[in-house]
Amino acid sequence: MNRSTFFKSLAAGTIGLPLFLRLTGGKGHAQTAQATVSGETFDWKMVTTWPPGFPVLGEGCQLLADLCREMSGGRLNITVYGGGELVPALQAFDAVRQGAAEVGSGAAYYWAGKAPAAQFFAGFPFGLNAQQMNAWLLCGGGIELWRELYAEYNLVPFAGGNTGVQMGGWFNREIRSAADFKGLKMRMPGLGGRVLERLGGTPVLLPGGELYTGLERGIIDATEWVGPYHDYIMGFHEIAKYYYYPGWHEPGTSFEFFINKDKYEELPKDLQRIFEMATHYINLYTISELEVKNAEYLEKLRKVPGLTIAPFPKELIEEARVASDEVIAEYAASDPFAGRVYASIKEFQRKAGPWAELTEAVYYEDMMS
Repeated sequence: MNRSTFFKSLAAGTIGLPLFLRLTGGKGHAQTAQATVSGETFDWKMVTTWPPGFPVLGEGCQLLADLCREMSGGRLNITVYGGGELVPALQAFDAVRQGAAEVGSGAAYYWAGKAPAAQFFAGFPFGLNAQQMNAWLLCGGGIELWRELYAEYNLVPFAGGNTGVQMGGWFNREIRSAADFKGLKMRMPGLGGRVLERLGGTPVLLPGGELYTGLERGIIDATEWVGPYHDYIMGFHEIAKYYYYPGWHEPGTSFEFFINKDKYEELPKDLQRIFEMATHYINLYTISELEVKNAEYLEKLRKVPGLTIAPFPKELIEEARVASDEVIAEYAASDPFAGRVYASIKEFQRKAGPWAELTEAVYYEDMMS
């Protein structure tokens, strides 16, 4: 059975419906779900923070649109617009909230100026890795808090992929210690940017489409993006000769889809579930595709003449961790909802940590060394 046939069968309720309903939060029996099917057609617009057709992230948006169309038999049709095609990249949140588009795609830390707690739903320095982030969001109480927060903005959020541990970034000068961060202008969003500021640097928020030009023209001295695949195709190795790891600032960044709440509630229940199921697929697709591509393109980058790929100095990592603890504690204390979200994450870490120490940590430290 190919992908298209599988999802059409799933939408029709002929296979796996109990599991489908459990995964997507649906209630009731198969006959109840099938009774909601109508012939009404919905034509939606999706605005994104990603450059048009951007590999994996932008492609994932189009794949979600394709899945929704296939699973709904053409009843839910979504046209995808990259950043700048319909609205500027960093205006996607407001465009969907205000109804100019029905759905958007981005990363929650872009909206920190509007909803401070949103940053925790993307990720934070020295925080959860991809596996833990998905566990907390989908099964550990995160999604309930996320939807409570976004309801204030007339939005409904969904997890939409994860980068895994990112690279530390591209620099136009060597980083020997934390002192080299002083005066550094670096594109770094979210709480990572606040930690950079605490270390003496200046965080700059630029959308992906402006990073190459910003680095080339000296608007910024350094930039982080994602990992070897995206960094290679963005061409950063052509204009910066130092590539550092690991991405302590983003150990498992989650992406998002967000729907205008009024529009979402207008959808029949079966189309709501179809959209949710499609986001589950994209959530898995994104990190799986990045795992393959990053491995491939790291090999390419290792062959670039004159490029230094190196770990951050241990001293810098230690200072960044201390600064991170301070920044996050202050940030959580400054906003009541952010405090609630961070408390939920800390409780999840308290429970999950001992298990990870017996399994993941031992495996990577001892068995892969």
